[in-house]
Amino acid sequence: MGITSIASWFFRNRQKDLERHNYDAEALQSEVLRHLMSRATDTEYGRKHLFSTIKRYEDFTANVPLNTYEELKADIDRMRHGEADVLWPGIVKWYAKSSGTTNDKSKFIPVSNEGLHDVHYAGGFDCMAFYLLNNPKSQIFSGKGLILGGSHSSNYNINNSLVGDLSAILIENINPVVNFIRVPKKQTALLSDFEVKRERIAQETIKKNITNLSGVPSWMYSVLNRVMELSGKTHLEEVWPNIEVFFHGGVAFTPYRKQYEQLITKPDMHYMETYNASEGFFGIQNDLTDPAMLLMLDYGVFYEFIPMDEFDNEQPTVVPLSGVKTGVNYAMVISTTCGLWRYIIGDTVKFVSTNPYKFIITGRTKHFINAFGEELIVDNAEQGLAHACQKTGAEVLEYTAAPVFMDGNAKCRHQWIIEFAKEPDNLDTFADLLDKKLQEINSDYEAKRYKDITLQHLEIIKAPKNLFNDWLKGKGKLGGQHKVPRLSNNRKTIEELLEIINKGEQENINS
Repeated sequence: MGITSIASWFFRNRQKDLERHNYDAEALQSEVLRHLMSRATDTEYGRKHLFSTIKRYEDFTANVPLNTYEELKADIDRMRHGEADVLWPGIVKWYAKSSGTTNDKSKFIPVSNEGLHDVHYAGGFDCMAFYLLNNPKSQIFSGKGLILGGSHSSNYNINNSLVGDLSAILIENINPVVNFIRVPKKQTALLSDFEVKRERIAQETIKKNITNLSGVPSWMYSVLNRVMELSGKTHLEEVWPNIEVFFHGGVAFTPYRKQYEQLITKPDMHYMETYNASEGFFGIQNDLTDPAMLLMLDYGVFYEFIPMDEFDNEQPTVVPLSGVKTGVNYAMVISTTCGLWRYIIGDTVKFVSTNPYKFIITGRTKHFINAFGEELIVDNAEQGLAHACQKTGAEVLEYTAAPVFMDGNAKCRHQWIIEFAKEPDNLDTFADLLDKKLQEINSDYEAKRYKDITLQHLEIIKAPKNLFNDWLKGKGKLGGQHKVPRLSNNRKTIEELLEIINKGEQENINS
C-alpha cells in the first residue's frame, strides 16, 4: 500500500461530513450564525449590536448593518494596535494585506486563530479531501507540493504581530508536519522580492519530486517558466514526471489554461480551482468535470447576497443562502470568525445550482465597465477573450480594459490593453471576434453598440512584453497575491499603462 493510500484514510471522515452540503445546506449555515453570535457576544461590536438577543436571521439583519472596509477600518486599526475584544474575542495578531483596494491603499483583514484554522486551513484540507475522492489512484503524497506564497512584515512594531499576504500567513503558521511535504523552504517562500524568490524556488525545486502545485496562475506560470529555462526541457513533466494537479485561485484561470496545457502535456494532469481570499476560504471545485465551485458552508463563514441590479440602491435587498436564485449576479456579503460583520467583500458570484449550492465567480463589484449602461463584467470579458483566442489561435497573458468617454471626434468606446503570449495573425479580426461575442452574451452591451450610436467598436492596444509586470513592479506589487484589475469604470490604471508604453516607444525613437 502506497503512502497516498495510507494518507487517504486521514480524509475519510471529512469526506463523509462534506455530504451534508448536498442535503443540509441551510442547517449548516444556521449553525454557523449561532456560533458566530455566541463567540462574539462579549466583544465591543457584539455588545453594541445586541448579539446576545439575536435568535434568528431576521434579528441579525435588524441589529447589524451592512459594512464596507471603510466602516470597519477604525476598529481594525485599533485591533492592529493591540486592543482586545473589539470585533472578535481576544487579541488578533495576524492581518492579511489585501491588494483589492481603492485608491491604491491597502486593506488589512484580521485573521484570528479560529479563522486561520477553521476557515483557511479547513479549506486547504477539504481541497485535498475532494481531490482524493475524485482521484482514488492519486500518488500525490509520493512527492512534494510546490506552494507559492507572498511575504509579511511587522505590524506597527507590536511583538508577534505581523501583516502580509494571506499565503505568507498560512506558510508562517502551517503545521510543521506539512513542511515535510512542501517546497520551497520557508525562508525562500517568504522572500519579498519576487524576482529573487522565483530564481531561488526554481533552483530549490528543479530536482525534487514535485507532484502538485498551489498558487495564483500568473505568478506560478512565471516560476515554472524559469524552471523550464534552467532545465532546458520542453515540457514540465520532463522535469517533474509525477506532477498531477495544480490547485489554483486568486484570478480566473481561463486566460492561462491554454498556456498551462502547452507547458504540461500529460493527459492526466488536473486543474482544481479554489476560491480563497484574504477574507476567507469560500469555494472548491469539488467535481473536476464541472467548472462551478461548491460553496463551503461550515467554515465559520455566514453568507448573504445582494442582487447586483440593486447594489447601488440606498437599501438594497439582501438575502441569505436560502433566498438565492440561479442565474442572478450577486455581490457577496460575509460574517466570519475573523470579526468581519456583514462585510461586502467586493466579489460577485452567480449560482448555477442550489442543490447543492454551486457557483461561478463573475467578477468584482468595482471591476466592471458601466460607463454607458453596458454593464460589462469580468465574466463577459473572459468569455469574449476565450472565444477570440479559440478562433484565432491567440493566447492572452494579461489584459485590462476601460472606457474612452469621448475622444476628439466625440466617439465613445472601450479601450483594451492586451499582452499576448501568442499574438493573433490579425489584431483587427481578434477585436471583431471579441466585440461580437460580447454583444452575443451581454444584451446591454449589444444595445449600446447598436449601429455604433452610443458605443463604438472596441479598441485593442497590443502591450509590449512584461508591461503588466513592470507596472506591478513599479507599485511594489510584483508577486504574492497582487493582480491586474481586469475592468475599470475609470481610466486611472489604463492611463498609467499607456504612459509606460509611450515612454518605451519614445526611448526606442531616441536610441
